[in-house]
Amino acid sequence: MTDLHVYDTTLRDGAQQEGLNLSVADKLSIALHLDELGVGFIEGGWPGANPKDTEFFARAARDLRLRNATLAAFGATRRAGGRAETDPLVRALLDSQAPVITLVAKSHVGHVERALRTTLEENLEMIRDTVSFLQREGRRVFVDAEHFFDGYADNRSYALEAVRAATESGAEVVALCDTNGGMLPSQVADVVADVVAATGARVGIHCHNDTGCAVANSMAAVDAGATHVQGTVNGYGERTGNANLVTVVANLQLKAGHDLIDAHRLAEATRISHAISEITNVPPYSRQPYTGASAFAHKAGLHASAIKVDPDLYQHLDPKAVGNDMRMLVSDMAGRASIELKSRELGFDLDGTRQEDNETLARVLATVKDLELRGYTFDAADASFELLLRREVDGSLPQLFTVESWRVITDARAEDEALSEATVKVTAAGERIVKTGEGNGPVNALDHALREALATAYPQIAGLELVDYKVRILDAAHGTDAVTRVLIETSDGSTTWSTIGVAANILEASWDALVESVTYGLIRAGVEPR
Repeated sequence: MTDLHVYDTTLRDGAQQEGLNLSVADKLSIALHLDELGVGFIEGGWPGANPKDTEFFARAARDLRLRNATLAAFGATRRAGGRAETDPLVRALLDSQAPVITLVAKSHVGHVERALRTTLEENLEMIRDTVSFLQREGRRVFVDAEHFFDGYADNRSYALEAVRAATESGAEVVALCDTNGGMLPSQVADVVADVVAATGARVGIHCHNDTGCAVANSMAAVDAGATHVQGTVNGYGERTGNANLVTVVANLQLKAGHDLIDAHRLAEATRISHAISEITNVPPYSRQPYTGASAFAHKAGLHASAIKVDPDLYQHLDPKAVGNDMRMLVSDMAGRASIELKSRELGFDLDGTRQEDNETLARVLATVKDLELRGYTFDAADASFELLLRREVDGSLPQLFTVESWRVITDARAEDEALSEATVKVTAAGERIVKTGEGNGPVNALDHALREALATAYPQIAGLELVDYKVRILDAAHGTDAVTRVLIETSDGSTTWSTIGVAANILEASWDALVESVTYGLIRAGVEPR
């Protein structure tokens, strides 16, 4: 009971998040990523409750080869008045071939009487019968005590009886569930400590984040004696989500000294977190602890000055421990140290010891502050800042193409949808090119036209994809005459970058961001001017 279980429920509880819909193939792919991270258990779903989860376990038994994790199937205790050995949903758990079965069981008097509509003693017998049957069939059995903390507050003695019924029947772990997510760390710690002392059971913790305390509650439970922690990658889950398992593991291992997963696996946490985001099609949260893009990003000039001396002065740990990296953000709050560190991050040697470097740093800083005064924000557009730096440092920005003009026409007739048409005139590879593109909006049409114009000279442009487009009105008091900021995010299939445009005309701002995005992408692809 000294080892601590890391139990992931992304594929079951996490999949209940609003707008998240995983196919069987998605779930198999995520399972492989979780196994690579080094979690101890992967809860795959509820076989027998829906066809997708039943198919997942059938394919997992045939195709999924886990090296580190053990697959768990989720289900419920048998129905009231029946027998576990003949209950079809219990039989489906056996048919899943999962070596671990996690049963949800009622521990709250109100839920037993009003949701299950049975007696308190029958509920305890349902727990005993189902756990003992599955154990006799050779399965390891865990029990999730649903609504445990609310049930404990309502009737402590019955909640403890539910834990004893599970443990005495052979359950290895009883996970106490804060199903409504309403607990605070001190409450969780008190209850867990009492349950461990009163029952002698191996206790786990399963927290939801409705108070914003899911990670803290999980940590408090471990401090109080829990040796099994459940959570989801990226904090997926219904309502406000579950405890973010990566954050919990990183805290327990890097801060509290628990040895949970191999260090080299934890160093892959950022990559795996983002890879799972791609599969779920839920954009990564940039300010997520440890693995977010902003987790180790520094903006204030004061921070940068200190980090220049010693990165640990403004970082709680080395970001490489979780596979992340330090980033310097450039803004109107930046000082010379910010520009110097950011330029070094981008491969420019501006150490501030040479006179010419000092002049360049001063010039870049003045340019940044002037542009930000006009509405630019380079902390959200690293690619645009790199292009600015290239222009200012040594004029090394290659002239891949020049723009002669562009225009957009949007035509709407009667009940038909509006159609936009853009014409772009550029010079590339020594040739004047005029191309027209159509789109479902003016920016989409400009994007198509520019791609058409550059495709012959630079076929690498086919690998660039616009993946996000954001617009913000800067001085809303001016109404339709306000200045507009546009941020465009582009991908080459392996990484993404953001560029910015600012203008009173939304199309002009969009065009400027689009041109910078294409320019940056082609430079990354290693093309030379033609």
